Amino acid sequence: MTQRTFDQFFKNPRTWKEDLVAVGGDFSTDRLLYAYQHGIFPWSEDPVRWYCLDPRAIFDLKRVHFSKTVQRKVKQKKFRISFNEAFSIVMQGCSYREKDNTWITPGFIDGYEELHRLGWAHSVEVWNAEDVLVGGVYGVAIGKFFAGESMFSFESDAGKVGLFHLFEKLNQSQFELFDTQQLNHVTWQLGAYEIPKLSYLDRLERALGDCEPWIIPTSLD
Repeated sequence: MTQRTFDQFFKNPRTWKEDLVAVGGDFSTDRLLYAYQHGIFPWSEDPVRWYCLDPRAIFDLKRVHFSKTVQRKVKQKKFRISFNEAFSIVMQGCSYREKDNTWITPGFIDGYEELHRLGWAHSVEVWNAEDVLVGGVYGVAIGKFFAGESMFSFESDAGKVGLFHLFEKLNQSQFELFDTQQLNHVTWQLGAYEIPKLSYLDRLERALGDCEPWIIPTSLD
């Protein structure tokens, strides 16, 4: 589909007053990349609903608040950390809900796996001493913008340790904007905060820059 087609499919978040900007479509790479570059993200599959929230929750990349317990586990190297080794399994871990329905349904997994294959979506894996995957984070990176999609922990603080290492990598790469979409208890504790939609869109436009995929630094320092 062309840029013009997507312009017609999605409401313009700068002028549209509602959070919901489109219903329908699919999880094609072109559609997802267009959406993220315009502050839009999908939140359901059947049908696909696309949102641009006002206000919008973000992290200041240099002011994330990790507890002393999490920082101690990082220093002790309690977990092995990897990047992009098990993207699909991380998505499946994030989709797991013991009691509630999940929004990370098969269409999401297929669409974001293709984004990952093309270098736009990334995962952080957290492995325990038995080399079992016990936590992870995944999201989309374009230019100096990162959209954090979801995180999971099967052992205490495992997901937060993964997030700690993700923030380190993003800071090494001089990222400018981390989108967490909507505040919840965990992100609020970590220091996420809300800004008006138009401020978010201005910051997004600056962070996108040349819209290149992210090459993750290889050093874990």
